[in-house]
Amino acid sequence: MRHPLLVTLGLTAALGLSACEDIRGKNQVDRAMSAVNAVDENNLSDIMLTVADAGEAVNYFKRAASENPDRLDLQRGLAKSLVRAGRATEAVPVWRKVVKSAEATDDDRVDLADSLIRTGQWDDADAALDAIPPTFESFKRYRLEAMVADSNKEWKKADSFYETAIGLTTRPASVLNNWGYSKLTRGDFAEAERLFGEAIRNDPALFTAKNNIVLARGAQRNYSLPVIPMNQIERAQLLHTLGLSAVKQGDIETAKGLLHEAIDTHPQHFEAAVRSLRALES
Repeated sequence: MRHPLLVTLGLTAALGLSACEDIRGKNQVDRAMSAVNAVDENNLSDIMLTVADAGEAVNYFKRAASENPDRLDLQRGLAKSLVRAGRATEAVPVWRKVVKSAEATDDDRVDLADSLIRTGQWDDADAALDAIPPTFESFKRYRLEAMVADSNKEWKKADSFYETAIGLTTRPASVLNNWGYSKLTRGDFAEAERLFGEAIRNDPALFTAKNNIVLARGAQRNYSLPVIPMNQIERAQLLHTLGLSAVKQGDIETAKGLLHEAIDTHPQHFEAAVRSLRALES
């Protein structure tokens, strides 16, 4: 009678062990799948914030954030995607929600300030930047600080912030262009021209800086194009800008000559220059 009992106990133990192994195996699979899903989700979020269509990214993060309202990373992704889609006004309340969280970072506060500047809320942007400790240093923080100082006409502070921002990036062209425009608005045309020239040397494709350097030269009644990289269309557009600068200075005949040259230079019909010339000649 003992043998059947032993067999029964053995089978029971074996089944128990098998069940435990099945449970452990299932738990391991569940953990592995959770890890894979987390990696996939992070990759998808990165894709949505970089290469995906901006509108599609907004829809993705809106849906994900509504399904997981406590996930700060999804709220942050929503705010960033809204800014990327040119919807900074909608991004501001999302960033405000993010920065109220105990998990918020100083980068989040900088991004809030960025969205506030994009929507013209300069005083609020100034306050958002003031809430960041001075020990936190980043290129974006100092670039925004410079822009706010410019808006307040605090020129010395602006110059200091621009200089610091340039030292924190390997791609300073846009900051040099902003700094140059700041100098242009102050009437320091020679320094503005120098900064625009530096911006172009760092990014020869930055047309805004090319147009601005022509404005700075025109303000000094220097109506020759600078020696900078430009294609035929850009040359025509810069001649047009220079012509308008000459009009502003009251040099009408010079302006007419520049506009004629702009029209002749452009490979297609240059309607804007034609209208400007007609207005002068009439």
